[in-house]
Amino acid sequence: MIDFYRFEHFQKYKELLHAVTTKSMGSPYEFSLALHTGEDQQEIIQNRTILSSLLAEDKQVHFVVADQTHSDHIKVIKSKETKGWQSLEDAVEDSDALITNVPDVVLTILTADCVPVLLYDERQKVVAAVHAGWKGTKKRIVAKTIVKMTEIFGCDPEDIIAGIAPSVGRCCYEVDRNVAGHFFDIPESFASVGEKFMLDLPLINKKQLLDAGIKKEHIEMSGICTSCEVDRFFSYRKEQGCSGRFMSMIGLI
Repeated sequence: MIDFYRFEHFQKYKELLHAVTTKSMGSPYEFSLALHTGEDQQEIIQNRTILSSLLAEDKQVHFVVADQTHSDHIKVIKSKETKGWQSLEDAVEDSDALITNVPDVVLTILTADCVPVLLYDERQKVVAAVHAGWKGTKKRIVAKTIVKMTEIFGCDPEDIIAGIAPSVGRCCYEVDRNVAGHFFDIPESFASVGEKFMLDLPLINKKQLLDAGIKKEHIEMSGICTSCEVDRFFSYRKEQGCSGRFMSMIGLI
């Protein structure tokens, strides 16, 4: 059975389509949606076709997938065009955040521990999807996405609603000083354990949202650790380099 995780505050808006996929043991590759990890392409495309039929039903929807590179590169999608859905060849190049105000376009993020952040400005009718691993978090990609939404679409950060989707939690994300050191200015974001550190990437991204002007009450955190809940979500760390990816997505319909 195909199931989804959804944010409560996004579900209040009829014009908003959003979902976070979960594992399905009866589907090819447990319903992985990644074309870039070496699985049979046709079976992954079959999973994506099932996904689109469940979400879009009879509506013509254009899914946009990016070639995620742990960068702070942000792409504004300006037209109704499917990208990277049937093939890697036409995916959005070298980008870890997508923004659009075009109806019937669904922005997607693929992860298996990194932090997916979904954004919606009800007033300006703008959505964004952000991929923030530790490198993207270090580069403050989520804050830069807010700035881009403001510059391009006139968004006011106080109007933006954010959802921080399932990702590896502080409970399971052990890193060395080379990684943790980038966040030592946020003491509440880590705990030292011997020579290692337990890092809280969801919390850091929440802080970056707050610093960017998002209201505290407008940020909904899933509170789900992908490593702890590996039965529901792919976890690269827990599964020791798994090739599966789940998808977080948002669009205007």
